[in-house]
Amino acid sequence: MADAEGHPTLAEMDLGRVLAALADPLRRRIVVLLAAEPEGGERPCGSFGLPVTKATRTHHFKVLREAGLIHQTDRGNSRTNRLRRAELEQRFPGLIALIEQEGLPVEA
Repeated sequence: MADAEGHPTLAEMDLGRVLAALADPLRRRIVVLLAAEPEGGERPCGSFGLPVTKATRTHHFKVLREAGLIHQTDRGNSRTNRLRRAELEQRFPGLIALIEQEGLPVEA
């Protein structure tokens, strides 16, 4: 069962939902940038330079969170994001490496 913030458990991570989340170039950009962080590295939502409104940015992070790609932590009036690298590697071995090899999407 997902936690109170909507983070699915390892067993609840569904490949179809993960791939659907990654289909959007802006969401892939977020994942690539988080993958470049040191293990456990966090970034605030506003640090990704996405060319969208705050509401749209919030939607993108929600999709990534609910798919299980990221973990969000409330920090006062903002949220930080980290890639769930270890869990993703356990559930879908090699997926993050493939995303990293692709690099930043051109359409971002």
